[in-house]
Amino acid sequence: MKLLVTGGAGFIGSAFVRTTLATQPEAEILTLDKLTYAGNLDNLAPVEGSARHRFVRADICDAAAIDEAFASFHPDAIVHFAAESHVDRSIHSPAPVFETNLRGTFTLLEAARRHGLAHFQHVSTDEVYGSIEAPHDADEQYPLHTSSPYSASKAGSDLLALSYYTTYKLPVTVTRASNNYGPYQFPEKLIPLMIANALEDKALPVYGDGQQIRDWLYVDDHCAAIRAVIAKGRAGEVYNIGGSRSLANLDVVHRILKATAKPKSLIRYVTDRPGHDRRYALSSAKIERETGWAPAVEFEAGLAATVAWYQANSEWVGRVRSGAYQSYYEQNYAHR
Repeated sequence: MKLLVTGGAGFIGSAFVRTTLATQPEAEILTLDKLTYAGNLDNLAPVEGSARHRFVRADICDAAAIDEAFASFHPDAIVHFAAESHVDRSIHSPAPVFETNLRGTFTLLEAARRHGLAHFQHVSTDEVYGSIEAPHDADEQYPLHTSSPYSASKAGSDLLALSYYTTYKLPVTVTRASNNYGPYQFPEKLIPLMIANALEDKALPVYGDGQQIRDWLYVDDHCAAIRAVIAKGRAGEVYNIGGSRSLANLDVVHRILKATAKPKSLIRYVTDRPGHDRRYALSSAKIERETGWAPAVEFEAGLAATVAWYQANSEWVGRVRSGAYQSYYEQNYAHR
């Protein structure tokens, strides 16, 4: 199978590229990425030189570039990761999330329709469901209730993709995953930020009381689930992908401090994010029933592997913590 992967130099996209080439000898991949702050070619270094992989720098909003990629590569399927994905960035500056997440998705769908693509796999998030009251878990029929410009843009792109199945019979599947973690994650999300700061004896900023509940999914498990949907999923359907491990953010921070042998005195409570959802919870029953997929990596093992990777890759962390990241960090946390 020939796969066109958008956002393939980002955290989850690059993990998909690496694991797919490692586990599927017949796969060929063309990776597209704009290389914004979170797109890093270092993430693709393990597959550099592979005869089955090629990288092209391109913006998914650039229709000509996307047409060229389709015409030259002739993909069987597209796996669409490319997105502005950080909630705080969407709050500080909403425009980019709508440009990339909506216009970019539209551009790809139009190209897929013109070129007769066999499968359009749209990667989304559990945040489109908003905060879920315990003890309920959101299944694929749960109402959408967005709380940030980011989640609104993702819900909109989900519905746009599904409309192309209904209207044009484009073979679309949508996956909504819970919080991912693992190696190569840009240090702005909770787990990599806390690990990187702890290793440097810096303060660990915890929003509010730290009791926001998140379901944690190891990134390689997420990639395996996407491959399962590509192989066995039904067109026009949504599939939730959860890690089956819900924890309070503060509990995760305590586990990171223990794993890095750092004191709890590094924790700094900061003003909560506007519109911060209290609890995310997914039911993965549908994907497990229809494809046989289930998460394989326990949270304790996944967190230990992630901490070990950041400990061994301090140079990578230093490179990605650019001036742009520092500006964001100061903007987001300086007055909290």
